[in-house]
Amino acid sequence: MKTENTVWHEQQITKEDRAKLKHQQPCLLWYTGLSGSGKSTIANAVDALLFERGCHTYLLDGDNVRHGLNGDLGFSDEDRIENIRRISQVAKLFIDAGLIVSTAFISPFATDRALAADMLASGEFIEVYIDTPIEICEQRDPKGLYKKARAGEIKDFTGIDSAYDVPKTPAIHVKTDDKSILECAERIVAYLVQHNFVSSL
Repeated sequence: MKTENTVWHEQQITKEDRAKLKHQQPCLLWYTGLSGSGKSTIANAVDALLFERGCHTYLLDGDNVRHGLNGDLGFSDEDRIENIRRISQVAKLFIDAGLIVSTAFISPFATDRALAADMLASGEFIEVYIDTPIEICEQRDPKGLYKKARAGEIKDFTGIDSAYDVPKTPAIHVKTDDKSILECAERIVAYLVQHNFVSSL
């Protein structure tokens, strides 16, 4: 329950101060796509490329966060919404620290992605749609989840018995079926350079 006895405490060092010190513009790369689409793999590749450039980054991976902060949540629609809300709040804090933040979650509902965007300043939310056909995701099935979902062992599985809202106007649309991981990652970094979030080499 939300308490009425809390007041926001302004800090002396601002987000702009931290960003200037790091020589970058903080933002949130919000990777969305079906399970097995390659979100985490591509997000990790982008993080590595940015690290090589001397950027200050952090990657919030869906599975990793569910081991701790969101360990009490399941996969019902309600729990998915709360999962996204918590991650959005954590990402907002990291952006305030001047970081370039990546989140790799299915985040199936467009309304939840819009809420995450609304928490941030204009231009800080960058939706990255990892577009991989479900047939390819099922062929990969690295965790065996599609097989379990088809067998009825997993309920509320996105793309099988739970909806996925395809992004209508993502900032970055990455089709993975004819590109390597490195090519996908380089395209995302190129976007960040083009829009002055990071400097060109």
